[in-house]
Amino acid sequence: MSDPTPVIDDLREESGELDALVARLEPGEWRTASPAPGWTVAHQVAHLAWTDRAALLAVTDEDGFRGLVEQALAAPDRYVDDGAEEGARQDPDELLASWREGRTALDEALRAAAPGARFPWYGPPMATASMATARLMETWAHGLDIADALGVVRPPTDRLRHVARIGVRARDFAYAAHGLTPPAEQFRVELTGPGGDLWAYGPEDAPQRVTGPALDFCLLATQRAHRADLALTADGPDADRWLDIAQAFAGPPGAGRRPKGAKRAAQ
Repeated sequence: MSDPTPVIDDLREESGELDALVARLEPGEWRTASPAPGWTVAHQVAHLAWTDRAALLAVTDEDGFRGLVEQALAAPDRYVDDGAEEGARQDPDELLASWREGRTALDEALRAAAPGARFPWYGPPMATASMATARLMETWAHGLDIADALGVVRPPTDRLRHVARIGVRARDFAYAAHGLTPPAEQFRVELTGPGGDLWAYGPEDAPQRVTGPALDFCLLATQRAHRADLALTADGPDADRWLDIAQAFAGPPGAGRRPKGAKRAAQ
């Protein structure tokens, strides 16, 4: 049984870095448009605050979380946007305080969770480490949208290892989300981390594989960049298909981002 403490620590650090970025904003800057259509910086933070509280409910009140799932099923096309819109209407100071309060409570709940505990979610149930990983993935992805909106470059860190891992593990979910049958065999995934080290997943002798920069894979799996703009290579038809549909997040497939027309240079 893996110790979830390292990923919970990394989630706290990822959130803290994003907090430092938005805490200095003037009220008007919270209304800056982000790369997500219709979403401002405030919408992005509101979404993180909302999903942190949903995760807290999943960890501490399974019946209460079931009510959130029913709400999502009742309005699948608007559920996420409505939650972000409601939060974005808050005063920026109140929104920031709400996000801080929710993520602190979630941090404490994850650290206090019983060994082997599993929690309900909008996708498959999650263990403590998986829940923390999912929150880190979303915090990084939405933080990237915020940084792009503000014209700020956030250098990639080794915390991306968690995002890459959940992207690889979500392979079969991505196929199912598109109504496709996942391949029976696993792929080999070899990614180059920000520091130049190799992050490898799957059997070494797998006939199909994906290779490239870890940052690019994380951008693809969180749908923050189009495949055409990324330096990822697929060997094999199933692996190639996966790169067209990859997603690391629960829920229906997103629209993704439009291609910019130029491939990123390999990291």
